[in-house]
Amino acid sequence: MDTSIDTQQTVTRSTAKTTLFSALTGLAALAVLLQGLWAGIFLEHDGQRDDASGWIDVHARGGEVALVLAVVATAVALWRHRARRDLWIGSLALVVLLVLESYLGGLIRDDGKDTLTAVHVPLAMAIMAVSVWLPLRARAGR
Repeated sequence: MDTSIDTQQTVTRSTAKTTLFSALTGLAALAVLLQGLWAGIFLEHDGQRDDASGWIDVHARGGEVALVLAVVATAVALWRHRARRDLWIGSLALVVLLVLESYLGGLIRDDGKDTLTAVHVPLAMAIMAVSVWLPLRARAGR
């Protein structure tokens, strides 16, 4: 019996099982990456909210898209990958970080608490790290 064929089939089945999770977390990572682009576009206006309000709205909607994708990815991780604690805990952590980030963004926008930007931007970097790590971790398997 050729064990290399068995091992290859096991790896192929494992990779196929994580494709949906990887796709969802990859799309969430793309949404997070675009958040940085859109933030840069409206920050280019030196804080003049009237000039940048359209991009601020795009930035807010992008955050909502990233959050929805992360929630769905967490549900998939809990449903299909319960044994992979790294995946469902990581995706749950991403959801929590995105909720906190969205809340801070709302305070900055609605209440003019620009001092929170000093927390909002570094938190975005942590979110980017987690959102890139998740699909890579899913594909790596155990």
